[in-house]
Amino acid sequence: MKDKKEIKLLRIIKEHVINNKKEYAILFLIFIIGIFSGVFFINHIQEQAKTEITNYLNQFIEKFKPLENIDHIELFKNSVIQNGILAITIWFFGTTVIGIPVVFGIILYRGFCLGYTISLCITIMGLGKGLSFVFITLFLQNLLFIPAILALAVSGVKLYKSIVKDKRKENIKLEILRHTMFSIIMLIIVIISSAVEIFMSTNGLKMLIQYF
Repeated sequence: MKDKKEIKLLRIIKEHVINNKKEYAILFLIFIIGIFSGVFFINHIQEQAKTEITNYLNQFIEKFKPLENIDHIELFKNSVIQNGILAITIWFFGTTVIGIPVVFGIILYRGFCLGYTISLCITIMGLGKGLSFVFITLFLQNLLFIPAILALAVSGVKLYKSIVKDKRKENIKLEILRHTMFSIIMLIIVIISSAVEIFMSTNGLKMLIQYF
């Protein structure tokens, strides 16, 4: 019974992606542009700024090393609040129709932050340690987080197109309800990504950081 539900869920996700492949392609492209912008920014900042960032990161690593008992619950709460606010923001602007450019801007900014962080870690730590750090701290949770926020954005774009196509009050209410229900599912996935970030990535980072 459980396997059947999982297969059905996978089929629904697959159909959703196929039916909105154009929107996914556009938003993924915006996300990639954001990543490259972050990489370009790091590669062209002044040496003084790069030195300050390097010192900050080294201080963070040194402070993290002696910590034996990490308050995972507090970290989890903070992560859920931050990621939850982001998801709710995308949902909100997705329902306002005129807020779609803001949704695009959020996706671009998240890509920029990811590209900036990856490039920064590799620049400061070197290729081997940098990639290890990125894999432990970013890769696992972003396997869930990035698809979830992209799906949220796509749902907002889909809502916009539906309202433009059919402006009847009944249709608008129905589409907003669908968008909201879908957004709740994505919010749950975002919360799961926060759990992965705190309970898996933090422990992995704790072990990895001893070698820095």
